Amino acid sequence: MQHDELIALADRHLWGHFSSIGSAVDRMRIVERGDGCYVWDTNGNQYLDGLAGLFVSQVGHGRVELAEAAGRQASQLAYFPIWTYAHPGAVELAARLASLAPGDLNRVFFTSGGSESVESAWKLARQYFRVIGQPERHKVISRHLSYHGTSMGALSITGLEVLREPFEPLVPGVSHAANTNRYRCKLCADCPGCTLGCADDIEQAILRAGPETVAAVFLEPVQNAGGCFVPPDGYFARVREICDRYGILLVSDEVICAFGRLGSMFGSERLDYLPDIITCAKGMTSGYAPLGAMIASDRIAEPFVGTDESFLHGFTFAGHPVSCAVALANLDIFEKEQLLDHVKANEGAFRSALEDLCDLPIVGEVRGMGYFYGIELVKDRGTRESFSEEEAESLLRDFLTNRLLDLGLICRADDRGEPVIQLSPPLVAGPEEFDRINQTLRKVLTEAQGRFSR
Repeated sequence: MQHDELIALADRHLWGHFSSIGSAVDRMRIVERGDGCYVWDTNGNQYLDGLAGLFVSQVGHGRVELAEAAGRQASQLAYFPIWTYAHPGAVELAARLASLAPGDLNRVFFTSGGSESVESAWKLARQYFRVIGQPERHKVISRHLSYHGTSMGALSITGLEVLREPFEPLVPGVSHAANTNRYRCKLCADCPGCTLGCADDIEQAILRAGPETVAAVFLEPVQNAGGCFVPPDGYFARVREICDRYGILLVSDEVICAFGRLGSMFGSERLDYLPDIITCAKGMTSGYAPLGAMIASDRIAEPFVGTDESFLHGFTFAGHPVSCAVALANLDIFEKEQLLDHVKANEGAFRSALEDLCDLPIVGEVRGMGYFYGIELVKDRGTRESFSEEEAESLLRDFLTNRLLDLGLICRADDRGEPVIQLSPPLVAGPEEFDRINQTLRKVLTEAQGRFSR
């Protein structure tokens, strides 16, 4: 089907996610194939996928071995549920994930994606405390600007008011604490260094909610929304101690940060903390099939083992045989090509390619780690003055997004918080891709600076 025909059909029938119907159809790029770090649209234009799809395509596009793994499994057993049954792929993948997860996180509950994983973790926390005789524990603490998904429970945990407001009232019992935005931190603004006030603010949120009513704290290793907020040294040790003091579960939401994004299999390993539950998805299959998981510690699973207590929760397509086969093949590629070592060896070059842009006055801060970075854009770097809501909308939506695409770079221009550009390329990316990212961003940000900055 030709490009114009696809555009017409999209205009009539396709309801894009987080998209206005029809408003951008005339500029829509319809991506039809990919290879490595690059994708091509139906007009033949090539793009460097600087966002790995949506923080997903760890091993890159066009990996025939993953397609073949899916085909073999579909021809043998295309579908069977894991409701009281099992199939070899789910068993093997669960065991493999348990062997890779830190500490005693040995129980794997499969889902279809990230929101379902977060939803599952909150439900498990609530039922766990009910089973052990603490039914009053049902509340959650998360952080301002955090994104944890779009299902009603996950959306309730999400700390982005603009996403929450249209669907209120949401699930009650969620409070939000300070995030780790050191560039604009008000808690330490008058101090010579970081005081870990952002961690202590989680304790204050717990105290306000009533410690005996709080079930879990949900945190990303590096917070996505707002632009890759990296925690200060000692942050997670302090949060772990706070959770332990009040008997609260620590959930590490690693839907983005797991599977090599930060240079380790799980982000909590990179940042040296042991959660009670990990939620993950995205990079588990590199996007070749939908799959997610909640990985729980033996301690959390123990009240359900050998008893009549069932975790009363599940999804039809969770642990799908084809998805499990793809995930196993994906992890094989991780090992064969030593992708974690590749990220660790190249993250310095990636960061340097982005920090090279700091001579541009519109660049306020570059932050992140591994292959996960954000560039905050400012109107005045000296004062850190940001753009107004109208200016940010014009900068990001009207100019940056389309101009970057015109020059062949897919990244994320985002205003959930201050205006940022996020970059998260496939884990197979290297110096050639970093140079292209640098050159494209330099050109476009220089143009933006002339239009929008002081």
